[in-house]
Amino acid sequence: MAGEEIVVTEDVLKLVEAELEAKLSSGPAGGIVPTAHGPDIPALCEQLAVLVSTGKAKDAIGVQISHEQVKRLSDKDVEKYTKCYQTYVGSKTTESLIDSFIFLATKAVGMKLKIKDMDAYQKELRNGYILNKELSNLAGNLALKCGWFLGTANAALITTKHIDFNSHLERKDKAKLEEIPQSSTTAEGLQTSNF
Repeated sequence: MAGEEIVVTEDVLKLVEAELEAKLSSGPAGGIVPTAHGPDIPALCEQLAVLVSTGKAKDAIGVQISHEQVKRLSDKDVEKYTKCYQTYVGSKTTESLIDSFIFLATKAVGMKLKIKDMDAYQKELRNGYILNKELSNLAGNLALKCGWFLGTANAALITTKHIDFNSHLERKDKAKLEEIPQSSTTAEGLQTSNF
């Protein structure tokens, strides 16, 4: 997944367009405030201007444009580039959530089972088509239902990825060993039972 180039196909654009139209017909909760004639083009231009300011326009929409070019875009181009940007953001969000979930799941499995090569295991899971498809659907549904929550959830997943569970478990084991009383009677009992 890392380093792969995102290719936006016509089918993806049609799906995003259909979703955008559904959101517009359901009201302003879709993120783009509709006017009597369609989406709020000045607000979309502002989104594109922010994207240009980040320097990631080429990655997100496939073309390098300047602030002046954004101001001169036709309404149709503004909508097209905004859809590309939304597809890019959705893809990156999904990719990040899948990566975090797979990492945490493999760590949890690794705590219970001896995994020969954890990196190979994680890589194989990331490349699994069916798993990625289902996790993408899950991430997409989460994004639609509680998009505002994803930032917090992603930060928690990233934080959890960086916790060293092994040292935490070792400290717990050491504390438990220190709790066991060392008495001379148990040592003598062990010695007499060895006859």
